[in-house]
Amino acid sequence: MEAPELANSKQSNTFGCINCGADLKFSPGTTSLSCEYCGAANEIPVIEEEIEELDFEAHLANASDQEDQLTVNLVKCQVCAAESTLEPHITAASCPYCDTPLIVADAHEENILKPKSLLPFKIKKKEAIANFKIWIKKLWFAPNALKKAVLSFDHFKGVYLPFWTYDSKTSTSYTGQRGRHYYVSQSYTTTENGKTVTKTRQVRKTSWTFVTGRVNHDFDDVLVPASNSLPHKQLAALEPWDLENLVPFTPEYLSGFTTEKYQVNLKLGFDKACDIMNGTIATLIRQDIGGDDQRILTRNTQHKNITFKHLLLPAYVSAYNFKGKLYRFMVNARTGEVQGERPYSWIKIAAAILIGLAIAFSIYFFSKN
Repeated sequence: MEAPELANSKQSNTFGCINCGADLKFSPGTTSLSCEYCGAANEIPVIEEEIEELDFEAHLANASDQEDQLTVNLVKCQVCAAESTLEPHITAASCPYCDTPLIVADAHEENILKPKSLLPFKIKKKEAIANFKIWIKKLWFAPNALKKAVLSFDHFKGVYLPFWTYDSKTSTSYTGQRGRHYYVSQSYTTTENGKTVTKTRQVRKTSWTFVTGRVNHDFDDVLVPASNSLPHKQLAALEPWDLENLVPFTPEYLSGFTTEKYQVNLKLGFDKACDIMNGTIATLIRQDIGGDDQRILTRNTQHKNITFKHLLLPAYVSAYNFKGKLYRFMVNARTGEVQGERPYSWIKIAAAILIGLAIAFSIYFFSKN
């Protein structure tokens, strides 16, 4: 879904200190903006409103009439294609995901769907870096040069990542087969002490019965990344997120951090949510079929009362090149969980295999003597 081009609000993500007028930055783990110059804490106004679930079908049907728009200053990375916000007066910047220098002159204003909620940064950069270093030290079979390559945290950035969540009431009709195991005796011949002997063994077989049925399930907050800039496997591994602590969107929380524009639109996001739901639905169908084994032949899922949220979740991101390959790392800025890509030392792996083989040979040798 393309962003509607009607009513919108301008967002600069910069706020002046009420004490000295200097630019403020959100202080992780608090509800205030901090001033680096006079030390004043500027409290973020509390918004007393419920986090609303929006009607999916109605939003798609009336996209051009929506007013929930935000005008942001975006710049696109020429390498990984991520589009992230750029604060005013910035003359040089690098991509938070791949560390490629950004062409600031190419920055442009764009209307995007305004997030309704977010999780503010909770842990500070120093704590995230400490967790990151611990994670690095625990990596098995990592090249010795890896630690040297990641010790510089100049580009360790805080980024608000875009996500969708979807709710849906599902009803799935299916056809399938229920398998029941049974055993039959089977004769076979083998050689023992140079003689051919006949023996009997039990062989498992399965009888199949055709079945039909229906399963219902209500899905709540199926989380889908709206970014293609980071590996989804690592993004999924950052879970769980404490979505129960979402706060209504207010731009003050973005101050001092980068915000990425969603690359996965609302409709495609729901398709991805359906893929996630399908795994749960298949499990429910197999449970409904019962028996010792199950086959799902056909299934048809109907979705009703589909709602969604567009939200931002906080992470610290770092990237570095190691022997010509880019490796990305992320830290969940709520829990401190670290996930990322990493290189392997094949020399260490080969050495470990040889040591394992030597130990196995020693055990075999001494057991025979």
